[in-house]
Amino acid sequence: MRRINGDRNLAGRILVELREAIVSGELPPGTLYSVHDLAARLGVSRTPVREALLSLADRGMVRFERNRGIRILQTSIRDLEEIFELRLLLEVPATYRATQLMSARALNALRAHLEGMERAAARGDEDRLWERDRRFHMTINETSGNTRLAGYVDQLRDVVLLRGVSTARSSRSIAAIIEEHREILEYIEVGDAEGAASAMRAHLCTTARLLAGQEADEGGDGELSLDWTAWFTPPGSSDPESPDIPQ
Repeated sequence: MRRINGDRNLAGRILVELREAIVSGELPPGTLYSVHDLAARLGVSRTPVREALLSLADRGMVRFERNRGIRILQTSIRDLEEIFELRLLLEVPATYRATQLMSARALNALRAHLEGMERAAARGDEDRLWERDRRFHMTINETSGNTRLAGYVDQLRDVVLLRGVSTARSSRSIAAIIEEHREILEYIEVGDAEGAASAMRAHLCTTARLLAGQEADEGGDGELSLDWTAWFTPPGSSDPESPDIPQ
């Protein structure tokens, strides 16, 4: 972790630095740390570090243990299942709604994020690719009009990253990942809310299935039950066998 100089956005910078250190594995799962030690490494006082850790605890990334310190948490296969259940429940209808409300500015932002993903892929910069991927989803979720939903989904992505799992290169090509996002964007561009929601659902289900298979191949701690993915149908579906997702 880098030492942080004091400024008006000190708490925010500490939160970002700690989060990145956890996701990258610099602060490995299962390890205990004290607020004092982390503050010393960052070159700041303990108060803003504790505030940042409380935010990370709310995200499920760390746990305060009485008289022991702060433990970096490791997610389980069940955590992954719950996260993708929630993302399907939230992001599919959000995509439907966002397509209806999409402004020219938000649409241009989506195009820019997709282009950023393509440039990062060409350079082999996976970190930058995932940053643009994150912004792509955030733009859609924010455009749905529910800022709490957008923030919550963004936090859920952090918990997935705690496992250090990514389907890039191992389970599917980066080109395939970009193509899934391009399909979502193309439906949004023509104002097809049902098509955009369906493409988002397919993207999330594909990611969930590939992560499950990848975990099994690497000797993971269990198998992801994917029966629930069939439950989710795009908004407006006429399939009488499946319940509608609220729009």
